[in-house]
Amino acid sequence: MRISECMTQNVKVASPDQSLRDAARAMADLDAGVLPVGENDRLVGMVTDRDIAVRGIAEGRGPDAKIRDVMSAEVQCCFDDQEVGDVLQNMRDLKLRRMPVISRDRRLVGIVSLGDLATNGEPAWAGEALGGISQPGGNHSQTAH
Repeated sequence: MRISECMTQNVKVASPDQSLRDAARAMADLDAGVLPVGENDRLVGMVTDRDIAVRGIAEGRGPDAKIRDVMSAEVQCCFDDQEVGDVLQNMRDLKLRRMPVISRDRRLVGIVSLGDLATNGEPAWAGEALGGISQPGGNHSQTAH
């Protein structure tokens, strides 16, 4: 099964110059914990509800602070034609619960989450990946910044 068969499509993209308030409102409206951040038709980062709380509020930034101040600029992506098993293994190794999905011409076409994979893909594989992801540490740990 390919990632394109189980990803979430029509993803809302935030601008790095939008406020944390804007990002939080968009997440609330979407019932999501992450937004891709784009600029000039390119993916430049990801911002999560945890980024807002830990890198934003906990560090004294207010609701008018910019997304660029708290987002993760190093974004690991997968391609829409990749196999689910390969992407899950990558997510496990990188300790990521969500990953942007891009086309081969590098355009954002969706996001895949462990929830998407458990619901629409292979639940056993998603559970196995979650076990590895749940281990402390990794490049995207909040303490690494």
